[in-house]
Amino acid sequence: MSLIPRITDTTAAQNLSSPEMRRYARHLIMPEVTVEGQRKLKASRVLAIGTGGLGSPLLAYLAAAGVGRLGIVDFDRVDESNLQRQIIHRQTSIGQAKVESARRTIAELNPHVDVVTHEIALRSDNALDLFRDYDVVVDGTDNFPTRYLVNDACALLGKPNVYGSIFRFEGQCTVFWAEKGPCYRCLYPEPPPPGSVPSCAEGGVLGILPGVIGVLQAIETVKLILGIGDPLIGRLLLFDALKMRFKEMKLRKNPECPMCGPKKTITGLIDYEQFCGAPAREGPVQEAPKVPEITCADLKKKIDAKKSFVLIDVREPHEYQISKIAGSTLIPLGEIPKRWQEIPNDKEIVIHCKAGIRSAKALLFLQQQGYKNMLNLKGGIDAWSEEIDPSQPRY
Repeated sequence: MSLIPRITDTTAAQNLSSPEMRRYARHLIMPEVTVEGQRKLKASRVLAIGTGGLGSPLLAYLAAAGVGRLGIVDFDRVDESNLQRQIIHRQTSIGQAKVESARRTIAELNPHVDVVTHEIALRSDNALDLFRDYDVVVDGTDNFPTRYLVNDACALLGKPNVYGSIFRFEGQCTVFWAEKGPCYRCLYPEPPPPGSVPSCAEGGVLGILPGVIGVLQAIETVKLILGIGDPLIGRLLLFDALKMRFKEMKLRKNPECPMCGPKKTITGLIDYEQFCGAPAREGPVQEAPKVPEITCADLKKKIDAKKSFVLIDVREPHEYQISKIAGSTLIPLGEIPKRWQEIPNDKEIVIHCKAGIRSAKALLFLQQQGYKNMLNLKGGIDAWSEEIDPSQPRY
């Protein structure tokens, strides 16, 4: 019996056509699935939050498996840098809405799936209405405000939240379901300080890694729909691609959890950007701290006029190999506390990184050491490559 009552109650009406019987033949001969299980899949409604690295394999495999309705939430557009890992999109989709790009791919993969696109930003004022129409919600986001929002909306509605996250070579997967086990807040009661955890846009991610975690999320989703196996409720699966090793952590309900504990205090959705201190957006998700800035155009004028100043690049050495601004000195952000005295205090200083976030942190640190005449390059070398020097590769 499915863990989701609505699917169990409506499977009788979900007849399979002859083409569907042929398509899902390898499912139908499995005793754990059979025709009845395939009807459950056809009756199910799954909402994917994000069509990025995790959402791409998740949506492709759920569509191939025969999930009847796939909802897709994303307000972003396809960028060339997405194609290294977001396999549901194509070169011809660059610049187009991700939800439409994903819809076309799914239609080519399985025309029997009903795809519902939601080209919106998920917010506290629309999440509950959106989630109500679905049986399972799958979180494929990469920022803390949205993760807490998805968790709380699912907990309030009694929906399972199939969670995944990735960074560099490591990934996690579990099922948060407040009615049957712990929720996200049991694992992370408080968000980390803003900027303390780099995003994939800053730290990078092995392009194949989200394929592993996204497929795990798809497997867990199908298990929940079919009511088979042992779902990852109360268990956090950890994957290390470099060591090619899986580990498992037991998760327990936090009796003090404000969302799902016996004395819960959260009865509605809150302002999650304020709660986490960071905007809920993909890409360079953190805004740079408020510091004195210089635009790329003004920096170019300063360089052309041969003005005397020091240009400091606080990215990592491997980033410096990809692209650099002529005349810059590389001192990675992590080395600034040990090497700050190498930076002259009697000249104007311009600091940059990829997008302006790490360089703003470096500027704040140097201010504490007594430096005065400093500017942060607005938008970093990414903006420089786009506005001034297109020969510098963007990454």
